[in-house]
Amino acid sequence: MSFPTLTYKPGSYALIEGKKDADTFYIIIKGKMRTHKASPVIGEEDIKILGPGDFFGVESAMARQSRIETVIAMSDATLIEISAEKFGMLIQKSAPIAMKIIRSFSVKLREFDNNIARLSFKNVGEEDISHIFELAEYWFNQNRMIHATYAYQRYLQIAPNGEFTEQAKMRLQGLKKPFQAPPSLSDTLSRNYIADQLIFCENELGYELYIIRTGGVKITKMLDGQEVMLAMLQPGDIFGEMAILDNKPRTATAITSGNSNILAINKANFETMVKTQPQLASKIITLLSERIWTAYRQLANLLIGDITGRIYDTLLIIAEKNHMPITFKSKFTFEFGTKDLLKMLGLNPNKDEHYLVEIFNNNRWLRLEQGRIVCYDLSELKKQVDVYRKKVIMEKKRQQNVNG
Repeated sequence: MSFPTLTYKPGSYALIEGKKDADTFYIIIKGKMRTHKASPVIGEEDIKILGPGDFFGVESAMARQSRIETVIAMSDATLIEISAEKFGMLIQKSAPIAMKIIRSFSVKLREFDNNIARLSFKNVGEEDISHIFELAEYWFNQNRMIHATYAYQRYLQIAPNGEFTEQAKMRLQGLKKPFQAPPSLSDTLSRNYIADQLIFCENELGYELYIIRTGGVKITKMLDGQEVMLAMLQPGDIFGEMAILDNKPRTATAITSGNSNILAINKANFETMVKTQPQLASKIITLLSERIWTAYRQLANLLIGDITGRIYDTLLIIAEKNHMPITFKSKFTFEFGTKDLLKMLGLNPNKDEHYLVEIFNNNRWLRLEQGRIVCYDLSELKKQVDVYRKKVIMEKKRQQNVNG
């Protein structure tokens, strides 16, 4: 089955930023296209030029979310149009295209995650094996001995002659634990984890990506001596993909939030799986697309200088991620309370709770009920976010005028 082709004249629009219900993406086979974003996130170029072999619109199409860029033809151009439903057919026809998309996603996600951490928190350092020992010490002092044991053993495994080798050995002796970590889980794809089980810790080497079938996973990172929660993942979410795709250490820690069944895919079988199981490969790319879209929105969120605006926007991102209709009086209950929301924003739950108190006092459509945040009108939430987004765009234009 062949895919339809489309032709564009110079100056015509292939994508428009913010457009809803996007379910197709494009591969350029002839000509040049220019991408543009009204409010590009930090670390991105305002304009990118794409040519034959390049693709665009994959993230929004596979995630079934609004477009995150505008794309305009620079010359006569011919594109292949692929719907999200037929992505599996594309993989069967050309597995290398799928691998190219996945690898590009991996690079983009790592850049996004690093920028999010750097812009959200101070003193985010480079990857350092000694950080695993620091993580172990933190858990030891928190009386989380199972997690501490895991990190001490991982440190000795990775840095047997490291700066903190003797201290790690002394800790393990005191805990009556072996220096050697127990054998890793088997190569079986489906694995069961108990609640609060550590799947991997930041800065250790990674060999697998994971898809949550049941249960949940907390993604955390140690910053400035504090364990910060970056995300709460649910069934269907993917994590750990960057380590398996670009051979770099883990950037965060993954801990189960309840009894969980998780699908594990290792490096050895990943590319074969993409070629032989296009449905699963399509699922992975869909999940990666959702993460790209969410990470992009999180970075754009950091451009909002007002804390209240960032709170509204964070709630809207989560509602959109869950494909909630942003309509009049549409209701959504978030699976977290005030403290977790403040942690997501890199704020102190004890010192910064007044921001949320003020929001709840000023808006009848946003409430805290039984420990969870409830929005009774998502359209009103979006109106509030639009006000703050317009301020960001206006400020960017002002800066451009000042700079000439």
